[in-house]
Amino acid sequence: MRGYVLRRCLLALLQCLVVLVAVFAVGSLLPGDTADVLRGELGTPEQVAALREQLGLDEPAWTRFGHWLLHLFAGNPGVSLTTGLPVGDDIGRRAGVTLLLGVPALLLVTVLAPLVGTVSGLREGSRLDRALNTAAVVLHAVPEFVFGLLLVASVSVAAGLLPATAIGMEADDLLARPAALVLPVVVLTARHLCDLARQIRAGVAVQRHGEVAEHLRLLGVRERTVVLRHVLPGALGPAAQQYARCVEGLLGGAVLVEAVFGFRGLGEGFVEAVQNRDLPQVQAYALLFTGTAVLVNLVADLVAHRLAPRREVTV
Repeated sequence: MRGYVLRRCLLALLQCLVVLVAVFAVGSLLPGDTADVLRGELGTPEQVAALREQLGLDEPAWTRFGHWLLHLFAGNPGVSLTTGLPVGDDIGRRAGVTLLLGVPALLLVTVLAPLVGTVSGLREGSRLDRALNTAAVVLHAVPEFVFGLLLVASVSVAAGLLPATAIGMEADDLLARPAALVLPVVVLTARHLCDLARQIRAGVAVQRHGEVAEHLRLLGVRERTVVLRHVLPGALGPAAQQYARCVEGLLGGAVLVEAVFGFRGLGEGFVEAVQNRDLPQVQAYALLFTGTAVLVNLVADLVAHRLAPRREVTV
């Protein structure tokens, strides 16, 4: 297991480096740069050239990338070319907003998905199972931005129950007005809950009729013990990878949800950085998202290995 973890960690570092190189290469090949964005159409070629020299954009691409990596290894992800502020400060501020959305949604998914999936799988073919599956299919089929707009139109505009947007709010403001978090958290939770619950439901239905479960019933083991000690671990193991994708989506920045509700989170920050051709910011966001994805997938692999059904049967 230690060798496996070490190999995965080395692979994770390689994956992050490859992503950073790819993002920098693509960003360098895009037409225009930060100087063009800042000066706009009214800037003269001389002004753009002077600003490009001031920002260091006239240096070779690989030189700039090497300098950025050296600063990163020293714990400094760089300075934004558009604002002149440390990239880490901007990411930290936006991360607080994204966490206020992602953490509650992740907690809801963590609690509700195993419950819904297990109940549905244990009552396979029943009315409750069909109702839950129908609701999951419908919610999954509706795009997140459409679902968000429907909630805004019905709950906020028509009924006036909850705030429609969080424009201009920072993390402290959202903590003081948690009602603004309700609708986006519901939207974020819905799709991931459907995906994970259906995965667990399928696993429970298969494990419930498996050879191990049937053998234990023949030995007189109580159904509750069969479900808790053998059916659920066998069903949750394969669902670990799906759960990892949920974590990536919820904590990596939900761009569409943040756009619909006006949240200045990580997703919106990454989009702005790309639009401004701000490569230090783009690189920092890419590293954050890649690192999150690699870490949660590593943990998911270890959990799946730990929960994988064994040949021996322990009563």
